[in-house]
Amino acid sequence: MGKRQLPPEEPAEVHEVMLRDALEERYLAYALSTIMHRALPDARDGLKPVHRRILYGMRLLRLDPGTPFKKSAKIVGDVMGSFHPHGDQAIYDAMVRLAQDFSSRYPLVDGQGNFGNIDGDNPAAYRYTEARMTEVARLLLEGIDEDGVEFRANYDGQSKEPVVLPGGFPNLLANGAQGIAVGMATSIPPHNAAELCDAALHLIEKPEAKSKSLLKWVKGPDFPTGGIIVDSKESIAEAYMTGRGSFRTRAKWTQEEGARGTWVVVITEIPWLVQKSRLVEKIAELLNEKKLPLVGDVRDESAEDVRLIIEPKSRAVDPALMMESLFRLTELESKISLNLNVLIKGKIPKVVGLAECLREWLDHLRDVLVRRSNYRKTQIENRLEILGGYLIAYLNIDKVIKIIRTEDEPKPALIKAFKLTEVQADAILNMRLRSLRKLEEFEIRTEDKNLRNELKGIKSLLGSETEQWSKVGEQVRKVRDIFGPKTPLGKRRTQFADAPEHDLAAIEEAFVEREPVTVVISEKGWVRTLKGHVEDISGLAFKTDDKLDHAFFAETTSKLLMFATNGKFYSLDVAKLPGGRGHGEPIRMFIDLEQDAAIVSLFVNKGERKFLVASSEGQGFVVKEEDCVSNTRKGKQVLNVTMPAEACAIGVVQGDTVAAIGTNHKMVLFPLEQVPEMARGRGVRLQKYSSAKLSDVAVFELKAGLTWKDSAGREQSMSAKELADWRGNRADAGRLAHGLPKSNKFLRGVD
Repeated sequence: MGKRQLPPEEPAEVHEVMLRDALEERYLAYALSTIMHRALPDARDGLKPVHRRILYGMRLLRLDPGTPFKKSAKIVGDVMGSFHPHGDQAIYDAMVRLAQDFSSRYPLVDGQGNFGNIDGDNPAAYRYTEARMTEVARLLLEGIDEDGVEFRANYDGQSKEPVVLPGGFPNLLANGAQGIAVGMATSIPPHNAAELCDAALHLIEKPEAKSKSLLKWVKGPDFPTGGIIVDSKESIAEAYMTGRGSFRTRAKWTQEEGARGTWVVVITEIPWLVQKSRLVEKIAELLNEKKLPLVGDVRDESAEDVRLIIEPKSRAVDPALMMESLFRLTELESKISLNLNVLIKGKIPKVVGLAECLREWLDHLRDVLVRRSNYRKTQIENRLEILGGYLIAYLNIDKVIKIIRTEDEPKPALIKAFKLTEVQADAILNMRLRSLRKLEEFEIRTEDKNLRNELKGIKSLLGSETEQWSKVGEQVRKVRDIFGPKTPLGKRRTQFADAPEHDLAAIEEAFVEREPVTVVISEKGWVRTLKGHVEDISGLAFKTDDKLDHAFFAETTSKLLMFATNGKFYSLDVAKLPGGRGHGEPIRMFIDLEQDAAIVSLFVNKGERKFLVASSEGQGFVVKEEDCVSNTRKGKQVLNVTMPAEACAIGVVQGDTVAAIGTNHKMVLFPLEQVPEMARGRGVRLQKYSSAKLSDVAVFELKAGLTWKDSAGREQSMSAKELADWRGNRADAGRLAHGLPKSNKFLRGVD
């Protein structure tokens, strides 16, 4: 049986707190904790607390560059036990990312063993891997033992940890950072360290310089995996000035020629943070779904370097167009966002521009320099005091020894005899006998002189802001030399280029396999496509009370234009229409067609024609086909109509004469030149009515005569001589159309 538990005693004081207030307080505390201690990096050293603790823990383990490696388990255990009381896996994952040369532009950890790869494979467990610091990490920690930064108590108060690292390397921008806090996030891509140092040096010379002027040196991000940025200079500049934006990054590819005119595309660099294996799987999946008709096959021939092979469907394929289709559908092109949201002075979250970001780093370097100089000043002053005591002891060695041997309390005696300070007396008393042989007046005086000269220089530095900035400049130049553009690590990897301009229609077409189809539309607006060009569609079934309206030939790559009674044109992709099984789907599924609107005409967009469009009130004009194309589901308003009037007729402009027929069976012919060409509007009066409406229009060559189709589908015609009685001018009422269909429709349609 378990031990009997006594109920808790009643507290001495009970405070009533509103539940809302209590929840708000706790949520705010959680939000601030996430922002300050987990998600956002410090602008000064560019590190989050977990990364800072890992590096400091490695420093305590003496894992400097060039020293023997130690097990990652040892590092993780020490960091977790002393500084970061969270999950061991979380600490190890953070350390792994610092060691991956495809994740970090300038790795802070030198890993030995399996630390994962660009394919997205997991690293080995921490008991199998080993690690030490890199030169970059050493620069970040340089001066930490010289009071360069403030320390605070760790989580249990048993030891101390740095609030921030000295940060002798522009880590925030050089390595970047990713993080999601509560109500805010940060996303900083990596940059080239040498470029950042050049910009920082300019900022030291001209402290008021703006972000735009620094773009002379900082061209843009520099990703560890390379790639090509295809954004404009204007958008890049805007991103750095505001601290918010994005960078379009594409894979780097080349065309390799093969035997007998064959060729393949070789991808050697992929965008940052893209897993290569997932990328290959995505391309293979799209191939199976027949969404990449220009691509024949994909294979991965990577060893240590990236090498993806893309085979075309045929030799005739345009490689640039093929790659454009891949960029659109896969992560071979990705947008890498910029959100320079950082902690200013370790306390204030703020979105900053490039200049302010570098300014925070430089100000921190100066603060560290002043702190280290004060620390060294104190050390020198203490040493000078001790050297003064040693000199007195040397000059009076016999008397000193006598006092120490004879006096019960030698310290006060020494102080009294030689007017020493307590520090000097302690130094003499704590001196080992073997040190007596090293006591030489010349050496003591030489060391004293050198230290006094150094102290003079430090005091001059501390008293002059100009000297301080000069010293910071020297430090930045040193970093630039270490990671210069001629070094393997410092060489720029990401290039810049303009995105190639391709015809949008050609790109869209590249996504669809080209096949002949027959588009069928019913009277009630149900649409479907049949494979191939089907001449006989008499056997097609339709829904009850529905029947065939019309059918026409097209291809899967075709674009359709639909003219509706509301005067709008709608664009549709044939590839997106349903197949021939069943009755199809309502055309309203693909466009935002108003409930009271109906279809006037549906046809293939050929792009180079002109149409005569007209409303039931007899208004109309000529419009170019290219002005009818819509880019949205809502369509494009071309013919303006007001209820109860509606768009009712469309005809292809092929000829010099317009025929207009009304519901009163009256027809008028007039020259086409009397009708204006417009992109949008109500148009002009085509035929005059008293109580009737316009029924149909046609444009034809007068010399060739007017042709139309009767109710049985037979083609009829009238010669120019036979049409003479109906010739007139635009806006005439016309005469009764004897010999023309009683339906008052020419049924010429749009091919």
